[in-house]
Amino acid sequence: VGVDGHANGKHYQLISQKLYGKDLAIDVPAGATLSVLLEDDSVIGTVSLGDELKDSSKALIQTLNENGIQPIMATGDNEQAAKAVAEELDIEYRFNQSPQDKYDLLDELMTDGKKVIMVGDGVNDAPSLALADVGIAVGAGTKVAIDSADVILTQSDPADIRSFLELSKKTTSKMKQNLWWGAGYNFLAIPIAAGLLASFGISLTPVR
Repeated sequence: VGVDGHANGKHYQLISQKLYGKDLAIDVPAGATLSVLLEDDSVIGTVSLGDELKDSSKALIQTLNENGIQPIMATGDNEQAAKAVAEELDIEYRFNQSPQDKYDLLDELMTDGKKVIMVGDGVNDAPSLALADVGIAVGAGTKVAIDSADVILTQSDPADIRSFLELSKKTTSKMKQNLWWGAGYNFLAIPIAAGLLASFGISLTPVR
């Protein structure tokens, strides 16, 4: 909901336009989110903030789609800013999301039986990172987000999620190989150790 404080006997607030709740007759750059600076409940300034997509973003979305993972962007930014990014990446999106909204979204998806990966970097993302089946924090994010996550992207590049997915697949594959080799060996070795082929002069001592 922003920040506030007192200085020189006056009350200052820096809040989102959503929380301010009134229309402002100013032009906001396309894709930007507006913050409002108040002095004793009177507007004395505004700040427009926007993000640029990383070059690797589209490749990441393509990888997610190829792996059957549905990407959903849940952001605290306004509809205009969220829509601009979502349309460029061709993904589903939610806007004006509070920490509780994000948490409720994950809870709804998980209640429907879906496995959920959450990627975030801020204080607002911490509850959802902790709730998700796999929480991924961007290394340059806040400490509380990092502490709440299962995986940390040390290079602070979401594109590293592609490497994480590849590593996960290879790890799972290796575990399954080890399981089948171990089970197969025991399936053959235990009957022999029990004397199944002793009449043919073939034996296996279990202790060896």
